[in-house]
Amino acid sequence: MKPDDRRYLPPMAMLHAFETAARLGSFSRAAEAIGLTQGAVSRHVANLESWLGTALFDRHGRRVVLNAGGSAYLEEVAPALAAIRRATGRLIDPEPEHVIELAVLPGFGMRWLAPRLPRLTRQHPDLVVNIAARTDIFDFSAEPFHAAIHVGAADWPGAEHDLLFQEHVVPVVAPGLRDNHGIAAPEDLLRVPLLVQSARRDAWSRWFAMFGIAAPAMEGLPGLGHFLMLAQAVKAGGGAALLPSFLIAPELEAGELVIPIDAPLAEDRSYWLAYPEHARRSPALGRFRAWLAQECRPQP
Repeated sequence: MKPDDRRYLPPMAMLHAFETAARLGSFSRAAEAIGLTQGAVSRHVANLESWLGTALFDRHGRRVVLNAGGSAYLEEVAPALAAIRRATGRLIDPEPEHVIELAVLPGFGMRWLAPRLPRLTRQHPDLVVNIAARTDIFDFSAEPFHAAIHVGAADWPGAEHDLLFQEHVVPVVAPGLRDNHGIAAPEDLLRVPLLVQSARRDAWSRWFAMFGIAAPAMEGLPGLGHFLMLAQAVKAGGGAALLPSFLIAPELEAGELVIPIDAPLAEDRSYWLAYPEHARRSPALGRFRAWLAQECRPQP
């Protein structure tokens, strides 16, 4: 196939009608969204099906349902149309060179990023970082974000990654629990309830293994799904937990939580700044990336 072969490039009006109807699940709703009549949307879709030589929707009376071929076609066409919209928008209405749209994990944003933003403002007073909480991996070509904070491996599809830091967890308890149980050595933690994060039930076993201690089975223990909920349970005296130290800095500084044994456990998860290749051209993102690297540099 030649790159410029027009047989493989249907008219944009047809593609727009198809993508909108498929996304909204209705020709009438697509007509309202596009500003055409339902009949015009139907004709555009029918012309596209004729162009492709295959049906994209199954028709049941006045109802239309995207079929397998239509679903597969939509999966490939929709990101391309979104990319065209974004590229056109950037050309017609260029983004301000001092603004960043950033998707952030809620806990990271609240406990690590937000306390550091005043330093960013002092260093770059003209830089505006708009932050939205997101926990999912999304397609940058279909979303308005320049970058996102990602945890795990460097596996965000179609993105480049800047390593921020590897996650370490530390054992924490409430001060009263430490004093009442005389917790001063790793084996002392076996005398208190061990709380677990739902997705990491083996963390205590790995922590105790650093000292050659066999940990009790964790499978039957109730788990909490979020680290900050776990921190609240520990603060209330419910037991001991392994928590990322950066997420509980306020509680540690206030003395509401203490680290009875200073022995961090390195996890196989890291925090990353993920961004699409084209975002490298953003001067604002360049300055933000440099500032992040500075903030994540190990302190003496």
